[in-house]
Amino acid sequence: MDLSALPPIAAILNAASSGLLGLASLLDPLIGTASAAAAIILVTLLVRCALIPVGISQARAEQTRARLAPRLRELQKRHGRDRERLQRETMKLYADEKASPLAGCLPLLIQAPVVGLIYTLFLHPAIAGQPNALLSHDLLGVPLGTSLAGAATHGALDATTGVVLGAIVLLIACVGEITRRMFRVSPPAGGEATTMLRMMGLLQYASAVAAVFVPLAAGLYLVVTVTWTLVQRIVLRRRFPLPPG
Repeated sequence: MDLSALPPIAAILNAASSGLLGLASLLDPLIGTASAAAAIILVTLLVRCALIPVGISQARAEQTRARLAPRLRELQKRHGRDRERLQRETMKLYADEKASPLAGCLPLLIQAPVVGLIYTLFLHPAIAGQPNALLSHDLLGVPLGTSLAGAATHGALDATTGVVLGAIVLLIACVGEITRRMFRVSPPAGGEATTMLRMMGLLQYASAVAAVFVPLAAGLYLVVTVTWTLVQRIVLRRRFPLPPG
């Protein structure tokens, strides 16, 4: 069953497609054939601007986690053999400090549907029963609906396609590695919080892996958003520096 054909989802896809095409039309006199790609980049920037307050909250949460790290290590030493007690004492410490070990996950949760929407828009040949006009747009001659894995599988991986799509994957991987090196996560002691923070670290590379399989349009969203995230974290780290040690 094609879930995108369900009336509510089809209506959302149709509205998103119309909005993106309308924005591309506005940009066409300035950008030309890359107007749809530029529209995706602009939408990405708008989404990230809307998430700036969440980014500030995330920076404050990182500062709080770093401040509490010595006390968390002490809890680990004291209750390391009793995971249930350790988890309970850890959550009590965060509650007393009016903080959360998982604060900062919201940007990931909000952006997942956006990436999914862009992915779906450039996946289906028809939207709401009409031909998908977005699939006629390209970037540097590579259709926005093309993925690196798909092109390789179907024997359509020419030099231009390989360079453009490969550059997207490489950029995301490079930004992810820079982010990992600059912002190494020191997870709190034990429990689900540790697992969640480690997963967030792995997502730096998961985006690059995803870019191999998603359409170029979604890859553009990913490369812009990971770059924005890196720059934003650098700026906010200066505003909310971590305590020494």
